[in-house]
Amino acid sequence: MTAITDAEAARLHETLTAVVDDGAAPGGVIVCGTLDQQPHVLTAGVIAPELGGTAPDETTVYDLASLTKVVATWPMIGQAITQGRVDLDAPVRDYLPPMAGKAPSSEATVRQLLTHTSGLRASTRLDQYRGETAPLHELLCREPLEGTPGEHRYINRGYILLGLALTHLYRRPLDEIAADMWRGMGLRATQFGPVGRRADVAPTEARLPGAPRIWGAAHDENAALLGGVAGHAGVFSTAADLAVYAQQLLRPAPEDGLGAWLRTSVEPQTTIDPGIERGLSWIIGGGRQVAYHHGWTGTSLYLAPTSGRYLVLCTNAVYGGAARTRIRPVRDLALKMLSVT
Repeated sequence: MTAITDAEAARLHETLTAVVDDGAAPGGVIVCGTLDQQPHVLTAGVIAPELGGTAPDETTVYDLASLTKVVATWPMIGQAITQGRVDLDAPVRDYLPPMAGKAPSSEATVRQLLTHTSGLRASTRLDQYRGETAPLHELLCREPLEGTPGEHRYINRGYILLGLALTHLYRRPLDEIAADMWRGMGLRATQFGPVGRRADVAPTEARLPGAPRIWGAAHDENAALLGGVAGHAGVFSTAADLAVYAQQLLRPAPEDGLGAWLRTSVEPQTTIDPGIERGLSWIIGGGRQVAYHHGWTGTSLYLAPTSGRYLVLCTNAVYGGAARTRIRPVRDLALKMLSVT
């Protein structure tokens, strides 16, 4: 294990404080460390101006957005594979209710959906299905392919399909399956929304000037249309819980555990950009030393299996609009720091 030093933590804190002071987010929390060290907890700013000077901490609840993919859908698919219920290279239609007629998008394999190489339509607007009588999985699967299978293109609808497949496979709602899994890992604050408008919940965006701010409900519009429970977005959690999750994934585990699934998943499957590859769900970077994923709202999770390091970033940077560019200094430093071996 390569401990994160006090000097490294101080640099992270300085960078987080700088981007918050620059208006990138109302505030944020970083929890980082290794399995054998006391975590560093770094905070900056406030939860939201509506809450006055209340500072965030490791128990503040944030909308994880696309971190849902690696905190909910990816581990549930891993468990289903371990149980022999799912084959990575089988088409997703094998795990969905039967469909009538042509369903070209149903031929995408589980592996292709996890790696964003399915060729499915990249734009997902579930509001366009209003008035349709067919079930959602059929509506999605009837759509023609937009790209060439095997080419990387980030596609949310693939994870929506995976969530629907898990629901059908286990004959239970997705949020119930996930809740059982999280409780087994010791995650007490992680859940699908909505979670309510509370003082410990970080609000996100006001989509229109003067409109009520999204607070305790999924910021992602498609997840919101699905009641806040979807395979691609909708999970809320805390930095403390995500740190426990990271430790669970990095801890030596039996060959049928999530640690083994992580080792499988950090093997590069396709190239995103030079030096950046996609594993099963996870992005692989830092000289293939780091697996990570981001959420649109301003969240990130980094794992470095070789060094044993992890880093959790929770912000509501989308509070003021698009978040990615303005919090990039923190994300870039996190990747660099976890690339240390």
